[in-house]
Amino acid sequence: MKYLELKNDKIKSIELFDIRIPLVHPFTTSFGTETVKTGVLVRIEDSQGYVGWGESSVMADPGYSPETTETVWYILTEFLIPLFKTQIKMGKTNIPEMLGEWEKIRGHEFAKAGLESSLWALLSEQLGVSLGEIYGATKERIPTGVSIGIQKSLDELISRIEMFLSQGYKRIKIKIRPGWDVVPVQKIREEFGDILLMVDANSAYSLSEQHLEALKKLDDYNLMMIEQPLRHDDILAHCKLQKILNTPICLDESIHSVEQADLSLEMGCCKIINIKPGRVGGYYNSFLIASHNSGKVWLGGMLESGIGRMHNIFIQAREEFKIPGDTSGSDRYFKKDIIEPPVTVDETGYIEVPRSPGLGIEVLEDVIKQHSLKHEKIIF
Repeated sequence: MKYLELKNDKIKSIELFDIRIPLVHPFTTSFGTETVKTGVLVRIEDSQGYVGWGESSVMADPGYSPETTETVWYILTEFLIPLFKTQIKMGKTNIPEMLGEWEKIRGHEFAKAGLESSLWALLSEQLGVSLGEIYGATKERIPTGVSIGIQKSLDELISRIEMFLSQGYKRIKIKIRPGWDVVPVQKIREEFGDILLMVDANSAYSLSEQHLEALKKLDDYNLMMIEQPLRHDDILAHCKLQKILNTPICLDESIHSVEQADLSLEMGCCKIINIKPGRVGGYYNSFLIASHNSGKVWLGGMLESGIGRMHNIFIQAREEFKIPGDTSGSDRYFKKDIIEPPVTVDETGYIEVPRSPGLGIEVLEDVIKQHSLKHEKIIF
């Protein structure tokens, strides 16, 4: 990353927003169905009036992660922000060094990512440069894919894929679970041929004979990868499975640190890592994982609002990200996003990377307040 030092250690305030934004279409995975985007937004302001926005795109319940909006709020207000206050009082301005001290708080990666991302955004405003420049972006635009939840029928699945392909999306990912796996993939190949296609199991499978049979059959369909087929806490079982399958395994829920990512690839437990900044503790860790494993990483999504979506666009504009990510357009999820202009995907399946200072967009604070369950302002 190009710049690491905050230019002003005089912080005025931090504000937190617990948001709930309705989705335009239900999103179903093996965990269940989501109809609302949840998360905690972080707004930090310094004494010069510069503002940085970050997002912890955490779910309201502990399905995907042990963390929830409530735990993120608690860890931020009771531990992380007080620790950050102490660091600021001591005149510390090097963001990676501050993050290193946050390690004394074990886990809680989503909480850390929310606060950390606001610091990088603040730094970009202080310097008057794009957040992309902070993150080391080199691409002027990024290719993007779309993640499609489990549908009520094959016809509905095919219809949604047809719609997204017509909108230019470069890669299709579908959610699978036992009983909804081989047949949908076979149908997609029959309808659309050799499109870029991957599947995501969200830990729904085991090494049982029945599940192995289905996973082996997926080998016949030239998939880019099978994402997180087995338990979230069993990396070694994925080593066994990768030796059986030709299709690359991609780890998602299993990876919470730079070390886990590096070691999983080194041991052959997977061939690809899905980086979700919230899950790995923020954008600095995302940068480290990517820089160690160029071409073997891609950026997943957590139904981010426009704020988290912009952060994701900038980090995956780095050269290490070769695989189209899940950063879809705002209209894929929301009737009205909390930023202006919203994120858009052009007819060729690309998203432009802004070059203007900061996030490159306007944050609509009135819209955020309309969708906030809780709001707290912490004065420094």
